[in-house]
Amino acid sequence: MTDSPEIAEARLEVEHSRARLMDAAHELQERLKPKTLARDAWQGAKEKGADLAEDAVDAVKARPLAATGIVAAITMFLAREPLIDLATKLVDGVSSKRKTRKRRKSAPKPTQKTEAVE
Repeated sequence: MTDSPEIAEARLEVEHSRARLMDAAHELQERLKPKTLARDAWQGAKEKGADLAEDAVDAVKARPLAATGIVAAITMFLAREPLIDLATKLVDGVSSKRKTRKRRKSAPKPTQKTEAVE
């Protein structure tokens, strides 16, 4: 049985549509693979990180003193315990030197005794 030209054309159009649909399904399947999703997420994160770094460099170039102050404040916050220990040791060292000096000043001075020659 032979098809009319309209039916043959419709069948050909159906085949083309089916082929396009299958291509779209394969493309969607490829896009939804975990490996592809992870790669795309990593690439996006790298690009965003590069943009942030570039913005940070521009901000530091525009206001270097403010950036230095912020970095110093963050550093002091992160190193607060060692800095407190150092300050305590310095204060203890200074106060112990003062106490030693006071003791030396208040202690009776030894007198030199001359031995009698016999």
